[in-house]
Amino acid sequence: MRDAFKAMPVKTDRKDARGIAQLMRLGWFRPVHCKSLPAQEVRALLTARKLLQTKNHDVEMCLRGVLRGFGLKVGRTTPRTFPGRIRELVADHPTLSMVAEALLAARSTLFEQWQKLEKRLRSLAREDGRVRRLMTASGVGAIVALTYVSAIDDPGRFRSSKSVGAHFGLTPKKYQSGETDVTGRISKIGDGGVRTALYEAANVILTRPVKGSTLKSWGMRLAGRAGMRKAKVALARKLAVVLHRMLADGTNFLADKVAAAAAR
Repeated sequence: MRDAFKAMPVKTDRKDARGIAQLMRLGWFRPVHCKSLPAQEVRALLTARKLLQTKNHDVEMCLRGVLRGFGLKVGRTTPRTFPGRIRELVADHPTLSMVAEALLAARSTLFEQWQKLEKRLRSLAREDGRVRRLMTASGVGAIVALTYVSAIDDPGRFRSSKSVGAHFGLTPKKYQSGETDVTGRISKIGDGGVRTALYEAANVILTRPVKGSTLKSWGMRLAGRAGMRKAKVALARKLAVVLHRMLADGTNFLADKVAAAAAR
């Protein structure tokens, strides 16, 4: 709209209002969906959880980086064994011990609050029938299902399930002009959190043991032709379409064996 107004030799508030009205009549802009309050609350919980998880990881990496500068390698640890390993390494270094205790205290607080939000989200997942329905699909856990349901909110706002992939930026860009016809990578428009969650679910389907799944079979055939990375993105788009159809129809996911039994 700003670019269109640059063609106006005289700019006044009255002309701006007329120009906005004319552009709206052309149909270039679409109504914005205002999410419901429960969906916004879930998204707030998911955002806070992700922030605490990221900061917790940052603190751990900072500790590893600081100690590595002194020739102290932490190595492989678990969340339980990490503090003990750090204290063991800095036992003979008073300054490093002070730094480590400060960062470990921050990490402990971040981890505790992160787990509280994680527990709350999993409780919401158990109480929501839509989330439990999506979790019947391969590779879809509580966090992925909650992220998707809170982003979709109302399945009826999409005329076709196929448009959901484009809504979350999982379809290729297209530039066509005269003899130029370029198909680029995915557009990455829309909600990046949902796109990430769908990609993680696709990664689980293709890299973990999943028996009797149409999605895995389809993805592995595509990976054989186009490579694993493109197959994961394509499977994420397909998963977005399938999950929307499940929400719209109120049906659970049917794997190959279940579908064959139902047909018989």
